[in-house]
Amino acid sequence: MEFPVYIHIGSWRIHPHFLFESLAYFIGFRIYVWRRKKSDISVINMFWLVAGAAIGAALGSKLLYWLESPEWLLSISEHWRELLAGKTIVGGLLGGLIGVELTKKLVGITRSTGDEFAFPLMIAMAIGRVGCFLTGLDDHTHGTPTNWITGFDYGDGVMRHPAQLYEIGFLLLLALVLFSAKKMSATRGGLPNGIIYIWFMFGYLAFRFAIDFIKPTPHPYLGLNNIQLACVLGMIYFAYRMIQVNRTANLLKGSHAS
Repeated sequence: MEFPVYIHIGSWRIHPHFLFESLAYFIGFRIYVWRRKKSDISVINMFWLVAGAAIGAALGSKLLYWLESPEWLLSISEHWRELLAGKTIVGGLLGGLIGVELTKKLVGITRSTGDEFAFPLMIAMAIGRVGCFLTGLDDHTHGTPTNWITGFDYGDGVMRHPAQLYEIGFLLLLALVLFSAKKMSATRGGLPNGIIYIWFMFGYLAFRFAIDFIKPTPHPYLGLNNIQLACVLGMIYFAYRMIQVNRTANLLKGSHAS
């Protein structure tokens, strides 16, 4: 198998990363629009939320990537191409979160809006990782060499962890679990607002923290890499949010019971 695996559509020869990243944006947005019909937030406010998320994600994905190799920042003239080209999903997710929260304060939204984004994000990220896998070693999202039965040869004769496939499997399983939890809770009054997004983010950050130990990236921060540091901070934040949401839900139940 030769990488990248170009996709041929008629006379077009399309790079897999470009194709599947484009599909991820398109399908993710269509799922979001479909789910947004059930939201009580106005169209204009939802537009600003999406804009805030997009800007925050773009900035976050770049800023966190720049911390992968601190020495690059000290020699920008030599590595500016790598710094401009690289990005990271974790930085995009956390940057998007910050962008949404700042936008909510500006437009006066006080309730959680994360649940509208959770399932579109999971599906879009899984689709995007297909493109990462088909790109091969050039994408730098593969794992380290391994003797595991899951080892995969990306064309250079070395068996490596197919980290992209691990992530696709995890995202689809997580989406299935959260969808089932949402459906099962519907007969009992439903889940607290925002908890699906919190579970998604905490689960994904925990997964990325673990899997990045088998990524061939520098780990200059006490044995951790830039992604793992961001994951730890993100998990602390979402654990706190989980406690807050559960406490509020319990207080509401108590007030209704009385």
